[in-house]
Amino acid sequence: MYPFIRLAKEFALHRKAGDLGALGVHVSHHRCWPQDIDLFLEMNNGRILTILDLGRTILARRVGLLRGMRARGWGLTMAGASIRYRRRIRPFVRFRVVSRAVGWDDRFFCIDQSIWIGADCAAQALYRAAVTDAQGIVAPDIVFAQVGHDAARPALPDWVVRWIGAGAHRPWPPQGPTV
Repeated sequence: MYPFIRLAKEFALHRKAGDLGALGVHVSHHRCWPQDIDLFLEMNNGRILTILDLGRTILARRVGLLRGMRARGWGLTMAGASIRYRRRIRPFVRFRVVSRAVGWDDRFFCIDQSIWIGADCAAQALYRAAVTDAQGIVAPDIVFAQVGHDAARPALPDWVVRWIGAGAHRPWPPQGPTV
């Protein structure tokens, strides 16, 4: 089940947090609770993705995206993700999530998120996200114009460009099962 109580807590905790620019960084603090763990007594990989979702949601609010989406009937979808798990997150451990957009192209926003336990990175994810309306994807430049950002499009980091390029070579649709 989606952690709606945690989401409400995040909105309440960050209700007075200042607005961010398009490339601003949002940091949130969390704890691994017993309902987050798996059979190996560490945070479940799916729960990690959900915790990252909470960070992206508050980031979207702080850059004005949620308000703009609600006003225009837009949606937000994830178009791809790549995640690295490097350190176990044990029960009751406190950690922080760092969320930021690293740039965008003609269709997608690229969002980098990481989970930190002290000075150690436990997980890092890269997402491609799209704002959508009834006709399909809304170009990021249009989205930013609608929410009042006039920032120039930054060059995407080389590692992000290579990730996007690798995805372009992946077959779609994937090969289905043979019956």
